[in-house]
Amino acid sequence: MGPGGCPSPWKSPRVVLTLVLVFLTGSAAGALGFRYVKGTQPAQAASWKEGGREITLQMLRKELSLSDHQAAEVETVLDDFMMYYQTLQAQMDEVRANGKDRIMRLLDEGQKEKFSHMMSELQARQVR
Repeated sequence: MGPGGCPSPWKSPRVVLTLVLVFLTGSAAGALGFRYVKGTQPAQAASWKEGGREITLQMLRKELSLSDHQAAEVETVLDDFMMYYQTLQAQMDEVRANGKDRIMRLLDEGQKEKFSHMMSELQARQVR
């Protein structure tokens, strides 16, 4: 029981499901928005592998007048950052997919179809 003798709203499956759906929808919207923005710009990881790495290092070396030792350290830091970024992106994709899969397992066939439609509409809105 909550304050004043009212039942706690957190015990209502409807409230919990609504919050979970809002969270997952927000996560999906953020992911789709990120992919949209990422798709409108050169892929950072790809450009890093395809010459962007050298261009970035040359620019930093020139603009900051880095010594050879500093340039080598900056190169290591940037390589570590890109590896970390790619790992985090893969983990975020896995968490999103897991959450969606868990929701789908809870739904009946009609709900699954509607949920898939909702996610498709959300994706379509984010692409615009």
